[in-house]
Formats: sequence, structure tokens, C-alpha cells
Amino acid sequence: MAISKSVNNKHHHYYISVPSEIITSLQSLSDTPKKAAAVSKINNLSKLKMFRNPRVWFLLLFICGFLFMLKVYKFDPFSAYPCGSIAKKDEGLTSLTSVVKIDEKGDQEKTQKSDFWEQPDGLGYRPCLDFSEEYRKSSVEILKDRTKYLVVVVSGGMNQQRNQIVDAVVIARILGATLVVPILQVNVIWGDESEFSDIFDAEHFKRTLADDVRVVSSLPSNHLMSRPVEEKHTPLHVSPQWIRSRYLRRMRRECVLLLRGLDSRLSKDLPSDLQKLRCKVAFHALRFAPPIFELGNKLTERMRSKGPYLALHLRMEKDVWVRTGCLPGLSSKYDQIIYNERKLRPELLTSRSNMTYHDRKLAGLCPLNALEVTRLLKALGAPKTARIFWAGGDPLGGKEVLLPLMKEYPNFYNKEDLALPGELEPFAKKASIMAALDYIVSENSDVFMPSHGGNMGHAIQGHRAYAGHKKTITPNKRQMLSYFLNSSLPEAEFNKIIFDLHRDSMGQPVIRTNKSGRDVTKYPIPECMRNDSLVQRVL
Repeated sequence: MAISKSVNNKHHHYYISVPSEIITSLQSLSDTPKKAAAVSKINNLSKLKMFRNPRVWFLLLFICGFLFMLKVYKFDPFSAYPCGSIAKKDEGLTSLTSVVKIDEKGDQEKTQKSDFWEQPDGLGYRPCLDFSEEYRKSSVEILKDRTKYLVVVVSGGMNQQRNQIVDAVVIARILGATLVVPILQVNVIWGDESEFSDIFDAEHFKRTLADDVRVVSSLPSNHLMSRPVEEKHTPLHVSPQWIRSRYLRRMRRECVLLLRGLDSRLSKDLPSDLQKLRCKVAFHALRFAPPIFELGNKLTERMRSKGPYLALHLRMEKDVWVRTGCLPGLSSKYDQIIYNERKLRPELLTSRSNMTYHDRKLAGLCPLNALEVTRLLKALGAPKTARIFWAGGDPLGGKEVLLPLMKEYPNFYNKEDLALPGELEPFAKKASIMAALDYIVSENSDVFMPSHGGNMGHAIQGHRAYAGHKKTITPNKRQMLSYFLNSSLPEAEFNKIIFDLHRDSMGQPVIRTNKSGRDVTKYPIPECMRNDSLVQRVL
């Protein structure tokens, strides 16, 4: 017997397929003469004979047994984890898709009816971390090992640290080593001295990974005085084979390995089990610490209290303009500030230093400014009454540079606007925790859009895909910016062109294998999500 799901836009139909022998018996039981007079001639003896039919009793027993199985095992074929590899449905996920509270009055009703809030078709893809039998068998020996320890120091902002922690867990698994809870390097830009347990739930982290990697809070006493093998210059995109050949012998000899600067050091193209482990760390193990999680959910509820909302990650801070080699375009004064900063610290420029600002802009390598974000949202049909949460640091030039957005969309808020007096005070000088709050409210939004790429945008894109392909708009900057520069284009024609350019950039399922080097935590299909079989047949 099998259960299948038929997907047809907004309506879902469920069917139970029954063996043909049972269907035949049912048909034989239901065959009656066409004329009503014949029905009255059926005598009590024939009714008793029907119940003596062993096929009928088999059918009744089969149905009763199936219903009993559903009740006892709480089986749900359409649960978030159909593969059953994660014990609890909400274990570690920052959030699941929330139900929108509907306000039936005035502009809010119009806002909710807008097509802008429609979600993409997830095509039946659901989380599925079905590790192989070989992976599970090898876990037994790995978890017993007490001879090798991996210590990692992660750097950068909160989202950059998350990426490195994910890779640290995978490297520990590759080496069969015990992972010491990662050390967060003091952020040189914001001066944030937060430790792992200040941002993430350390006990949940250990518990979630208990079947994959042994994680401890600190080195055991007999290793505290040992001199670790330190590696500072791991090449980019190394393979598991490289890691084993480089570190395993040295770890066995010295027992402790210290790694720094893991950003992009591990290859994005790994064996299937290690890709699944990446997803397990990113989407399940790395849950924010309870105080952050609770406040983030409070801010989310305040945004959602009057209907759906859009989250914008605006990348307009001074350091972003410096690192991208772009100019904010506010005035010659601010352009000169960025030019001077870049000249003093050329190492901050991330890549392609031979390109001019104009070339970078047309290549889609620059963040969108407030006016460009406004025009894009209008073209995509965002209603004027839309509630918008904007995430990110203070933009260069202050909040005045956001006036084009605030004028077009007056329901415009950030975490400072939503928080009650004193709520943010404990985190005032904790940039990583502030970023975590932005992450939670953005991940929970009905629609999310970043003005530029980057670690947070990529992490939230993957998280939203894993949680059910919630609508995520990826600005097609490379193709749309030439139309932004064409002032003679009528607004209606401009809007149609921009809308058409983004039809396939709304968070629909994207297969990671279409392009090597893509991060599985941004594109979790096919390693970490599985398609319903019925949908696969239809496709």
C-alpha cells in the first residue's frame, strides 16, 4: 500500500493505493442491479455470505492495522524530515515557515491579497539527511577515539564565523578527531569579544552532532600543556584527501591540531555524506543562544502582527563600499571618503582590482543603493503598504540615504524601531549578536531580498530553501542595471522588463549540481533535500 500526493497549485489531494485484489473484491461487493426494484430483493442470507468472504475480513484487518500503525508511530509521510534521520522535527532549525496573521481591514487586507506575497512552488522538495550505512558504521569508531583533538579559531563577522564552524565540524569528521568548541577571534572592525556560547547554544550544538563528531568544551587536562600542531596557511578549496595526507600523521603524533582562517579552505564539492553533515551543522546544530533566539522571535512577531512582511538586507555600510571597490554615488564628498580609505588600505579590496567602478557596477558586483532597491521593489509589485524590515549596519551617510525607500514604503523598520526600551541594551556593543537578531527576523520573513551577495544573504537563502523554499528574491544586477541607466524608458515598460528578468529568481528550487563549487548550505538540493516521487514522475 502506498500514499501519494497530488500537487495542483493551491489544492492538495491525497490518495491511498490499495492492491488490485482488494479493489476487485470491493467492486464485487458494490455491484448491484441498475433497477431499484432489484435492490429490495437482496435477502439477509446474501448479506451474511458477504461477511463470510475472507477477502472482506482481510481488507478490514489491513485498514485497522494501518490506522493503528499511524497512531502508534505517529507516522507523517509529509513531515519536514521524511527520511527520519533527525530525531525531532524542529531540532536546531532557527525557524519554520510561520502562519501569517490576517488583518481583514483597509490597506492591510489589500497588502495581503497582493501577488507579491505568493510563495514559489517547492516542487515537493523536503529535508532529507539520509546518511549512508558506511557513514553510520564509521561513526562508532570515530566517536570512541580520544587521541586526536582539533582546535579551530574562526574570524570575521557572525555569518562568516558560521561558515567556518560548519567546515570545522566537517574537517573534524574527516580526521576522526574530537572537536573542541570553536574559539571566536576578536573582531578587529567592531571589537566584538563574544564567545561561542554567547551567540550559539553550545549544549544543543554538542547534542545535535553526537552521532557524527565528538564535541567537547575544552581540551582534557592531559593535553592542556601539549604543543599543538599549528597550520596557518591552508590553501583554498582543499579536498578530504588533502586534509588527511597533510594532518593525520601529525595529529597522531602530537594529538592536537590548531587551525586558523578556515574561510573557503574546504572544497564545496565533497562526498554526499559530508555534504549532508554540512547541512546538519548549518540548519540544525547552529541554533542561536536562548536569549538571542527569544528576542529574535519577539521582534519577528512584532513585524508579523499586522500581516506579511519583507526583509531587506541592505549592504550600504562604509566597509562594504571599500571592500567591493564600488562608490555609494551619494555625493563627491562620500565618494572621496571611500577612495581615500581604499588607497590607504588596498588589502581591503576583495578582488578584481583592475576593474573600474563603472565596470564593476555593470558587472553586477556592487550593492544596490536605496533608489535602486526602491525601483526594483516597485517593478516586482511590492505594494506601497508593505511592511519592510531592514537588516544591516548603519549606512554610509546615515539613515538619510534611505529616504527614497522610506518615502515609497513608509512602514519601514529595523530592530531598533521594533525593540522595547532596554531590550537591546545588553547587546549594544555585540555586533555578532545584533547580526544574529537580523538573521532571525529575516529568515522568518514572508519575502527576503539582499541588496548584495555576501555571507548573510547566502546563508539565509539556503536556510529558507531548506525550510520549504520560502520566497527569496535574488536581484539580477548584471542584466537589469543597463535598464536602470536608461532614463528614457517609460516606467510601465521598465517595470515589465525588470519583472520578467526576475521570474526565475524568486526562491524556486535550484539543483546544486548544475554548477560545481556551489555551497550546499546555499543550494541544499540534491544532497540535503528529496523530491516527492509523485512530483518527480510529473516532471
